[in-house]
Amino acid sequence: MWQPISRQMHGVAEAAYIPAMASAPESVGFTRQETATTLCRAIGGMALVSALVTKAEWGAVPVVPYKAHLAVDVVTSLFTLAAPWLFGFSHHQKARNTFIALGVTGLVVGALSRPEEMDPLKERTLRRKAEALPAL
Repeated sequence: MWQPISRQMHGVAEAAYIPAMASAPESVGFTRQETATTLCRAIGGMALVSALVTKAEWGAVPVVPYKAHLAVDVVTSLFTLAAPWLFGFSHHQKARNTFIALGVTGLVVGALSRPEEMDPLKERTLRRKAEALPAL
């Protein structure tokens, strides 16, 4: 039976997605496609910022509700799917297929994620632990 994935598992998937997106031009071999390469860096960077500001166990500055984070993930995934045609690199097979694969991956992870906000008590506990750490 289908079980939605938890916030923690979503965080693990995101931890894999971000470097996969950012390094895709080198990994897959389309660095000469400047627009696609720039978009990979921008989408990966935006996903990193989104992850870091989410009210979840992995959020460094937890200000954005998890449900809003999931909505951003869905919009980003739809943008990623459309990007090859919007930005004119749909003729380049490696770049196009990478964007399709990462866009579908983002949609699947978003659709499978349980949209439950973090328990306020757990959030306060994590905040206290973070405040107890020495300043950088």
